[in-house]
Amino acid sequence: MSEFNEAQYRNPAASMDMSIDQGLRSFMLGVYNKMALGLLLSAVLAYVTSVPPIVDLLYVIDPAGRLVGFKPLGMVVAFAPLVVILGSNFLMKNPSKTGANLLYWGIVSLIGAGLSAWVLLYTPNSLALTFVVTASAFGALSLFGYTTKKDMTGFGSFLIMAVWGLIVGFLVNMFLKSGPMDLILSGAGVLIFAGLIAYKTQQLKYTYYAIGGDETQLSVATSYGALNLYISFINLFQMLLRFLGDRR
Repeated sequence: MSEFNEAQYRNPAASMDMSIDQGLRSFMLGVYNKMALGLLLSAVLAYVTSVPPIVDLLYVIDPAGRLVGFKPLGMVVAFAPLVVILGSNFLMKNPSKTGANLLYWGIVSLIGAGLSAWVLLYTPNSLALTFVVTASAFGALSLFGYTTKKDMTGFGSFLIMAVWGLIVGFLVNMFLKSGPMDLILSGAGVLIFAGLIAYKTQQLKYTYYAIGGDETQLSVATSYGALNLYISFINLFQMLLRFLGDRR
């Protein structure tokens, strides 16, 4: 994501006691609430798109009822969120409140529709267990990012570059189909997205103080902040699922 042009907002309030600012708490609560609603919508869409008529449009299912591949429409659904995110970085340099909202809910809806593949691949119990583990880890990591006094800007820039390397690695492994490489990439993904959750939480604090009470910009920052945290949550969940999930 574009990080809401966070390059502008590098630790502008290092001398402030951010932990007691009620405005910041209200802003962060708005981000977390929007993210939670996004996760709820994703869960609903994952269930809706896992029913037989829609599954037949998206996926290749073997006689035993197991997912073995994607049909063209399924590939479009799977890669559409990445295309939209990349496009928004170029087309939405100065997003409006409405534009940021539409971007958030559009990407959440696309990702949610694609999550039906996980529903078909993994058992309900393992999905629930992995979600609880991810939510617990997210809470701890985000709290660390909110409370730490150490500036994570340099570390975060490294992690963002690492994400692109991770994407390339998974794309290459789609052709190699190497089990050990998949585990190595998944393990790296857990570490990368865990770090990004803490980093992005801290950047939201910096963004809040840099905006300085502009309600329109705060609304835009809430949508972008929720989207950044939502994407990190979903990716951390996916990486953990490769270790904790029981396949059908």
